[in-house]
Amino acid sequence: MIPLFDTVPSRRAPVITWLIIGANVLVFLYELRLGPRAAQAFFYLFGLVPARYTHPDWAVWVGLPVDNYWPFLTSMFLHSGWAHIIGNMWILFIFGDNVEDRMGHIPFLVFYLLCGLAAGLVHSLTNPFSTVPAVGASGAIAGVLGAYFILFPSARVITLFPIFFWPFFLEIPAVIYLFIWFLTQLWGGALAGLSSQQVGGVAWWAHVGGFVAGVALHRIFLLPQRKPPRPLQQDEYGIEGAWMPRRH
Repeated sequence: MIPLFDTVPSRRAPVITWLIIGANVLVFLYELRLGPRAAQAFFYLFGLVPARYTHPDWAVWVGLPVDNYWPFLTSMFLHSGWAHIIGNMWILFIFGDNVEDRMGHIPFLVFYLLCGLAAGLVHSLTNPFSTVPAVGASGAIAGVLGAYFILFPSARVITLFPIFFWPFFLEIPAVIYLFIWFLTQLWGGALAGLSSQQVGGVAWWAHVGGFVAGVALHRIFLLPQRKPPRPLQQDEYGIEGAWMPRRH
């Protein structure tokens, strides 16, 4: 199921969402300029390699600094191919604006980065011996999905569901769409645990960790909701309101 758009309009421009998308695109364009060997070295240096911290001797042997924890942050802005970055940025574009709308610009940025860090930590704990660089914004975006799951339970997601090359468009409640998505991540993580290699090269548990972090942390970053003004009582109207209709 490919999400096309949701039914919740945002009240202000999602500046941070746009800037995050722009930063990811710029880094990806830089990656495209690198040759195969340089790109591999780039991913190992700035991607998240769990064995870099659990096996420092191996890290030194391959030339990776063991006291550098910046990859937990920089890995969020790396992508392995066109499908990877387009898929991630499209999901962020659909769901990020509404979450940013409820949080405000700077709190949303902090929330996004924290969810990405949580996703990287969960990935490292569940794959401590992996020597494969984990790259992508999907862990941080999963945190955005977790917040959206709680904040917009009545929203609808218009999805494209192709069946034998025939496009079908479905309107699915956001809570159901995101719940199904979360279950697929759990299922993928469980299958990955049964294999010595990651299933399909996907950091499933990073997605799970990011989503749970988004559910758990989102309330800390919400803007205070303005209460609607209390309606005036009849004896509170001034002379200027003498001709206003009374509502009971």
